[in-house]
Amino acid sequence: MSQDRYIIHNGTKTQEYLQKILYINDLGFKNSIIVLDSINELDRLEQLIQKRKIKIGLRAAIHQESQFAFYTSRLGIPAKKIVQFYKDRIRKNPQLELKMFHFFVESGIRDVIYYWEQLQNAIKLYVELSKISDTLDSFNIGGGFPIRNSLDFEYDYEYMINEIVLNIKEACVNENIREPNIFSEFGRYTVGESGALIFEVFEQKQQNDTEIWYIINNSLMTTMPDIWSLKERFILLPINKWDNEYARVNIGGITCDRLDYYTQEEISQEVILPKFSPGDKEPLYIGFFHNGAYQDAISGYGGIKHCLIPQPKHIIIDRDDSGNLVEHVFKQTQSADEVLKILGY
Repeated sequence: MSQDRYIIHNGTKTQEYLQKILYINDLGFKNSIIVLDSINELDRLEQLIQKRKIKIGLRAAIHQESQFAFYTSRLGIPAKKIVQFYKDRIRKNPQLELKMFHFFVESGIRDVIYYWEQLQNAIKLYVELSKISDTLDSFNIGGGFPIRNSLDFEYDYEYMINEIVLNIKEACVNENIREPNIFSEFGRYTVGESGALIFEVFEQKQQNDTEIWYIINNSLMTTMPDIWSLKERFILLPINKWDNEYARVNIGGITCDRLDYYTQEEISQEVILPKFSPGDKEPLYIGFFHNGAYQDAISGYGGIKHCLIPQPKHIIIDRDDSGNLVEHVFKQTQSADEVLKILGY
């Protein structure tokens, strides 16, 4: 790995984490930047840096949207304290070099008044800091772009990027300060569309005159925790039986937990899938797409799942040098022996 690579350290940092960041600094990674998430974090950092010279950033806490239970984000330093904090603690310290200003909108980058207000507030702070810091040269925009979670999804990425860059550029030109390097942290946007989960519908249940349940051979709350924990929705498509007649259905997982389902009421969008007969030779397979972001990160890869549901087989689909699709089995379905071993048997 090139030692010129930028490594940005965001978020709250334990003492052990700070020590390992400084170890990276000692290895010669000259663009390792510690973004301070609180004033206290600098106190802890100063106990460790000894004679080192390090690059730091400042993260500003944003005001939350009105539906939140609290007004100001727990992440970052209150905006009204940042400039004075820099003057008192950073500017005169020869071991600290301010390189980056960071702000993060937790609800993501959206074309709404709330987002543009937060961006403008952040730009004003960046400008104010730039006027008293010769080393500040980077603006870090946190909070990522959304990804396609339905077939009728629309989002003008190019427009949003142009507007964000234009807002930053105009402010710098008007205030006669240099334009910054712009960093972004689009986690979900970067990896979300890389994943899909495919289930077999192994049972069909008509519970009353209007409700049909398709029971899958796994658990939705185990393998797709975003559904019940974050109320996310995903692109849902049948894998086969496309020519069959379609019906509105509910999807249920194999566990007895009351949250193990996926229905219209849960996602505000009808769940329409092909009908099939229980005696069909080929079962119905269904796929949830664009779930590559947080599923395993939330549920834990290869560990013990709710109701001891095994981890499903993981397959990587790629292209070879000739452009042909190739399939690699990354991990087979978790076996009963593997589950028992984790449990100590």
